[in-house]
Amino acid sequence: MNRFQQQLHQHQVPLRRGAFQTLQINVGRKCNQTCTHCHVDAGPHRTEMMDEATAHRVGAWIIEHRPATVDITGGAPELSEHFRYFVETARSVGAHVIDRNNLTIIETASHAYLPEYLARHGVEVVASLPCYLEENVDAQRGDGVFTKSIRALHKLNAVGYGTRLPLTLVYNPIGPKLPPNQAELEADYKHELKERYGIVFTRLFTITNLPIARFATDLREHGHWDSYMDLLANSFNPATVDGLMCRSTINVGMAGEVFDCDFNQMLKMQQRNGKDLFLWDVTPTSLAQFPILTANHCLGCTAGAGSSCGGALK
Repeated sequence: MNRFQQQLHQHQVPLRRGAFQTLQINVGRKCNQTCTHCHVDAGPHRTEMMDEATAHRVGAWIIEHRPATVDITGGAPELSEHFRYFVETARSVGAHVIDRNNLTIIETASHAYLPEYLARHGVEVVASLPCYLEENVDAQRGDGVFTKSIRALHKLNAVGYGTRLPLTLVYNPIGPKLPPNQAELEADYKHELKERYGIVFTRLFTITNLPIARFATDLREHGHWDSYMDLLANSFNPATVDGLMCRSTINVGMAGEVFDCDFNQMLKMQQRNGKDLFLWDVTPTSLAQFPILTANHCLGCTAGAGSSCGGALK
């Protein structure tokens, strides 16, 4: 029994699937940035991306099963040649579409079209901005990232994001600690970004850094692994379990593999039924019979106010 399961058992809280809500598609590892906290270990050097045949099988599943939300992530998901195919296929069946956007992609010549395109299709932009201070952002995401991010936010504001269209910013802590109170931090972000740069946005998500990939390596290199895992375990909040994203999400890898969340995908915790399961092997109803796969990293989603791709849970 892993430490997460121990906490569930100790608090007598079951973890079961709920109603299916979100199909989350990870299109691959290629990104125009290399961030220290990235759970995907993405970067410009990565070449692994979803191929056309897989993309169209995923698209066919969307048309058949009509998920309420299609959440497109990566890497920088816009670097996929199938990004627009997913957006337009999902919107054609009435799905709410989320683009997990790193902001700096908008500042590249090849993707300058994004603000207008995303606005035209009513896509929600969920954008990484780990602080409203330049030095903190650049320390986590690379030199010059903050300045590019501010320019990109101005372009998103100019086409209606933050006013008539949803613009969500994402905060990740710097270092081995839990996020602060989401509502209070959102108020700080809104004040500082408006006063300093004239930027408006809809809401803020606070997301705990999970101990996998680059962040796990950093924890071990600096001798913080044990203390961080203890922090997560000791901060377990049973009230967050009902809101965990794994209860309502099907996560899909770049080969079409089925996972419970993007973090499980990075740890290769693929769903199986005597064989590895792919999206075209399952339906929302059939997958409901399978248990959610867990490991110690799941403690990051239930610590403190909780954390998911939709921010704090309590």
